[in-house]
Amino acid sequence: MPIFSYTAKNTHGETVKGKVEAQAKDQAASILISRQLLVIDVVPLTDSGLSMVNSFLNKVKHEDLVNFTRQLATMIESGLPLAKALSILREQNNPAMGEVVGNLLREIEGGSTFSQALAKQPDVFNRIYIQLIKAGEIGGVLDQVLNKLAENLEKDKEFRAKTKGAMIYPVIVMSAMLVVGFVMMVFVIPKLSDMYTDFGAELPLPTLILISMANFVSRFWWLFVLLAIGAVFGLRSWKRTPLGERKLDQLLLKMPIIGSLRERVILTNFTRTLSLLLTAGVPLLNSLAIVSQSMASALYRDAMTEVTKKVEKGVALSRAMSVYDLFPGILHQMLSVGEETGKLDEVLLKLSSYFEAESEQAVKNLTSAMEPVIMVVLGLGVGAMVIAIIMPIYSLTSQF
Repeated sequence: MPIFSYTAKNTHGETVKGKVEAQAKDQAASILISRQLLVIDVVPLTDSGLSMVNSFLNKVKHEDLVNFTRQLATMIESGLPLAKALSILREQNNPAMGEVVGNLLREIEGGSTFSQALAKQPDVFNRIYIQLIKAGEIGGVLDQVLNKLAENLEKDKEFRAKTKGAMIYPVIVMSAMLVVGFVMMVFVIPKLSDMYTDFGAELPLPTLILISMANFVSRFWWLFVLLAIGAVFGLRSWKRTPLGERKLDQLLLKMPIIGSLRERVILTNFTRTLSLLLTAGVPLLNSLAIVSQSMASALYRDAMTEVTKKVEKGVALSRAMSVYDLFPGILHQMLSVGEETGKLDEVLLKLSSYFEAESEQAVKNLTSAMEPVIMVVLGLGVGAMVIAIIMPIYSLTSQF
């Protein structure tokens, strides 16, 4: 069980320090209060590697957020006060989410609104979540907003699962290819090379090339590891820069199949989130500002920032978006229909379903295209290796 270091004051006003075991920081504070101590500070001890591992494993996951939102929506809809609902959820959730809920409960009991309490947990609740809750509080429809938010999070969870599930097979096959190739180069080929040397066989060019590659890999395998780690960290650092993020976006969007998939995923999230914000009663300009900053692509963020500025000046949303090639024709055409009929939120919801179906098809196309490519690469690699290994064996048998 995690150990927390605390600073508190007793009933005599004296400052006391010590340690306490608890599942979470909130529970540690509750234990100290039950001991009639006025809590000043509670800090988890991080002097062991185990505590660092626990803190990493106990992060709030997307599934935890989905479950919390759905359960809270059900309780509020049933008529339970918000503080009572949070008090119940604090005990039912896992330690990481329980600590977050406990923090929310303390803020609300201290006089903060729910949206203000959420804003103090930015690592768990994003800006969209907070703005929706704020709109629900202002309109007196918090239960309805929570229900719609839970549905949106569940759809997002299902969409992520479908996308990741479709990519499992290609990733496993490619990883297996790399592992088998590494094992052959480091362990198998050097043994065969020693055998050929003992027999004094004349080695053909393919075999010499393969042995040279194997010797290099077996001697400098650590160099490949360092290069791989350096490439990953270098790419991540470059991606954090504005120029790097835009260049990488341009590259990904131009790639066949992958670019189409990325575009559809971005548009799915954009239309679904904007529809949810408008349905909750958030003004269009505020909704556009929120959505534009939450988009996963720098190119789309820049485009939506410019679109928001144009809408602020009185230009229709559909017309402002039609200028940019990033947005397909069906998007601004359907938005134009929604603006004319006054049902922009409903049109956006239908568009999100359309782009989601397109994304699923793009994933299927990607996996279908990768399978023959993987088979061809695997066949060529195995064939070349077999030829390089078998040719000296035929040479040896002809000598006998």
